[in-house]
Amino acid sequence: MAALRRLTLGPAAAALLRAQPGGAGAGAAAGRRWVRALRRSPVRVLPPREEQRAAAPAGREPAEPKGARLRPAPEKSPAGQGLRFEKAEPGDRRLGKVVTIAKSKKFRDQHGKILLEGQRLIKDALDAGAVPQTLFFSTVGHLKELPEEKLKKTTLVKVKFEDIKNWSDLITPQGLIGIFSRPDHAKMTYPAVQQRNSLPLSLICDNLRDPGNLGTILRSAAGAGCSKVLLTKGCVDPWEPKVLRAGMGAHFRLPIIANLEWESISNYLPTDTEIYVADSRDPRTQDKMEAGSGKARSGKASSYGWVSRPHNLKAPIGREDLAFDSESEEEEQGTDEAWFPELDTQYYHENWTRAPAAAVVIGGETHGLSTEALRLAESTGGKRLIIPVVPGVDSLNSAMAASILLFEGKRQLQLREKQESKGQKFPALG
Repeated sequence: MAALRRLTLGPAAAALLRAQPGGAGAGAAAGRRWVRALRRSPVRVLPPREEQRAAAPAGREPAEPKGARLRPAPEKSPAGQGLRFEKAEPGDRRLGKVVTIAKSKKFRDQHGKILLEGQRLIKDALDAGAVPQTLFFSTVGHLKELPEEKLKKTTLVKVKFEDIKNWSDLITPQGLIGIFSRPDHAKMTYPAVQQRNSLPLSLICDNLRDPGNLGTILRSAAGAGCSKVLLTKGCVDPWEPKVLRAGMGAHFRLPIIANLEWESISNYLPTDTEIYVADSRDPRTQDKMEAGSGKARSGKASSYGWVSRPHNLKAPIGREDLAFDSESEEEEQGTDEAWFPELDTQYYHENWTRAPAAAVVIGGETHGLSTEALRLAESTGGKRLIIPVVPGVDSLNSAMAASILLFEGKRQLQLREKQESKGQKFPALG
């Protein structure tokens, strides 16, 4: 039971229970009930074989409790003693609260823990060096497929599969849930094959707030061979459960650095990196449309496909989250429009990887790119990369745009490497 009390909750569980309806008195009473409940030992601890033998009557060999120990295959660990685990009572609601609390952003931020679910995701995390605190599993077979040496300091709790179904957000749970310390990218060991195929190409996410989109983008970044992904403040937490599910293990294949200020972005990029921003507005099509209407092309913020209101401008009441794309909003800005850099444009399939390294900025569909992203791109000599779409069609989904640009960048970099190995000059692509 002592091991379960070290489960990773402690202050977080108490804080959650104090926030119960009924005021501070009810919360305090709930907290005391939580502590008393832990003292009542709902989990049967399975003692080591030696302790059972000492407690057995003289001359009798104690029976091995079914599932009490995991004995590694002799060829893997001949001298191994197996993994010890605890067995929870069916329907224990307190363990359900453990999982619920571990899913919350408050728990992640205050205690530096994350929740992972599924055999593959947990194995990827362990292989990359993530530190497990607690694993809930429904069958011993789940543990046999994980690296035993990385579970020796982990609290292992065997629960009924029905309990995991109740705790899980998945339609088809796999019977394995883990609470890990939040990974530090500087301490992770990423797969060797990923490092061999890494390219001088980085991704910067700006105002991406949809968990599914971010997870898909991270998966594309890993597939394209990005060297790293940088997330600015305002992006969704990459360790949110929905992002983890959509990422399909990408979190443990390349460095993901979150919650960055724009002033610090350059510190995480190689020297001489050129930064490009994704844009959905084709200037040639835009010019034709505006020429036909008799309007002069503004060249201001509204001509960018994914650009948001500057952070230091006050938005109209009730419209803080709208994209900065209307004439009335432009007029409200006044002289502040001059803050938007006039970046040159080019189509995404033209060569934009001549510099030693390149980075692409992707903005969210609703909140768009920030002015800081445009300024940073301008300071490095970057451009707007145009993904042309049929006139009248709205901008692409941000995950689709990121995938197009990253794999095009990969194609150009691989072509450049191939031609440089032959002593040829890398021409502009048309």
